[in-house]
Amino acid sequence: MPDTADDLVGLVVMGGAMAAYEDFPGRNAELALLRAALDAEIPVLGVCLGAQLLAVAAGGAGRPGDGAQIGWADVWMTQAARSDALFAGVPERLRVLHWHGDTMDLPAGATLLASCDRYPVQAFRLGGSAWGTQFHLEVDETAVGAFADAFPEEAATAPGLIESAPAELAVLARHRDGVFKRFAAFVAARAEQTATRAFFTRRAATWEERFADDGPRYAVAVERMELRPGARVPDLGCGTGRALPALRAHVGDAGLVLGVDLTPAMLTAALRESRDKDGHLLLADVCRLPLPTAALDAVFSAGLINHVPDPATALREWARVTAPDGTLLLYHPSGRAERAARHGRPLDPDDLLAEHRLRPALRTADGTCPATRTLRTTSWPARPASPAEPAAHATGCGEPGMRNTVADNDRAG
Repeated sequence: MPDTADDLVGLVVMGGAMAAYEDFPGRNAELALLRAALDAEIPVLGVCLGAQLLAVAAGGAGRPGDGAQIGWADVWMTQAARSDALFAGVPERLRVLHWHGDTMDLPAGATLLASCDRYPVQAFRLGGSAWGTQFHLEVDETAVGAFADAFPEEAATAPGLIESAPAELAVLARHRDGVFKRFAAFVAARAEQTATRAFFTRRAATWEERFADDGPRYAVAVERMELRPGARVPDLGCGTGRALPALRAHVGDAGLVLGVDLTPAMLTAALRESRDKDGHLLLADVCRLPLPTAALDAVFSAGLINHVPDPATALREWARVTAPDGTLLLYHPSGRAERAARHGRPLDPDDLLAEHRLRPALRTADGTCPATRTLRTTSWPARPASPAEPAAHATGCGEPGMRNTVADNDRAG
């Protein structure tokens, strides 16, 4: 079982003979992984025991039922299921395979999607990316036979279980396959966002402590943007919002400062640091900003370009929301050489922040710096880097359009 959710883009937790409310080998690890997945908004599907564990991980409870529910029987979709990402299109009455004796109490905020008279909690959703089903939607004829072989005494309480399986599955299969295809498509469509959230969620609580010395470097980088009072500027991929105080100091009370991040845990950490006093915090994908064209005067981005799935798309989007003659500052508090040394590896010539790669990307970002224009480079004098005054270099387009600035913390980059 994974120790962390860092590398997950989706999580499916199946059933078993154990009880969600009793200890069993791996229970604590499963619950920890489910909680991490919920925190990072990783798509989750829990089935039977997996659904009960999902409910427990979110603050609900598993408990014994009033007896075993075995065999084919109806469940009824709720009104909420009609617009659900997975269950929309499933008929109001669906005949499914039940095989359980325990049940669960849902946590606050859960959405009930399917029910039946004996056990009201049959399917549910947590937030917008986690689902649980008490019934076994996943079965085919082989799985039904395996259940009966593994639990013959329980199977004997459901006469005709095996014999009726082909007819039952002939009706169920289309809806079964539809739900699972939609879940797979949901996972695939947001896999890149999920990977980013999973990576940063676990690190959010200690981010400020780990990078406590970066504040002065951020202030120097912001100063080089030459922002005017009243300007509109976001910190894209703001994390805990360390650049927001410096941005606010330059644009003043009349300016607009946004802290934009994809990871809720990072914005929660920003709130703990009271960074909302310096700017508005916005949960959004920096590659699909919910802003009109030319809405901003400048864009600040620290350490983000290497984390977006498609840097060219990101640069075009940032150009779109920036007014003509606006400024884009791509910044990293530690330079390429410093980061390579820290990780014990040589400089990577394919690193997007290498100038021979970054210049073409900036020139072609939404046509704001077409290749026919002259690209001018300005460098600050080389000097020893310090937290208060990092050495840096800048690259800019000298004609109207977006002025692109790259600040790095060592000249070797």
